[in-house]
Amino acid sequence: MEANASVEMFSKVLENQLLQTTKQVEEHLDSEIQKLDQMDEDELEHLKEKRLKALRRAQQQKQEWLSKGHGEYREIPSERDFFQEVKESKKVVCHFYRDSTLRCNILDRHLVILSKKHLETKFLKLNVEKAPFLCERLHIKVIPTLALVKDGKTQDFVVGFSDLGNTDDFTTETLEWRLGCSDILNYSGNLTEPPFQSQKKFGTNFTKLEKKTIRGKKYDSDSDDE
Repeated sequence: MEANASVEMFSKVLENQLLQTTKQVEEHLDSEIQKLDQMDEDELEHLKEKRLKALRRAQQQKQEWLSKGHGEYREIPSERDFFQEVKESKKVVCHFYRDSTLRCNILDRHLVILSKKHLETKFLKLNVEKAPFLCERLHIKVIPTLALVKDGKTQDFVVGFSDLGNTDDFTTETLEWRLGCSDILNYSGNLTEPPFQSQKKFGTNFTKLEKKTIRGKKYDSDSDDE
């Protein structure tokens, strides 16, 4: 009897909370409808024009990104191209890879998907054998490594798969979440809730690098192992 009473009480509390939430949503909608009803033709026209301008700006931004090579996952041939690419775009993810490393192929598949989804970010790959100077300057010792570059400065690294659940079977969503933690793409989910269970006990306290220009004389990596 006591257990049944507890369940019934909990059900009533839950029902009341649901009713209150529904009421708040309805009141908000009523308020928005009332605002629209009270607008005259000039105000409605102004609102319409404002939204059209926002759409045009978004379309112009999209075209600008596409013209700079966003929207695809591309290989660049040399270190010189790397410097030019990061100079052109605000947010860049560059995969330092080697043909003989299996995990690089795994990353490739996920990066192709993310490059098409996140036009705001440029996705590149560079063969480490063609970039000895850059790898030395960035202290890249583990393959694969993702260099996350924002405003021409390297903000973070994803070294190996340790931040991705430490498994080869991580999902694209997991990589998307990890990149979102460094604000290198626009992540729409909850950054405090990783897509994989094993990361929850560690949280999102990744070691962040001091922001330095890539051409700086000093550059310290936060890790050199997976």
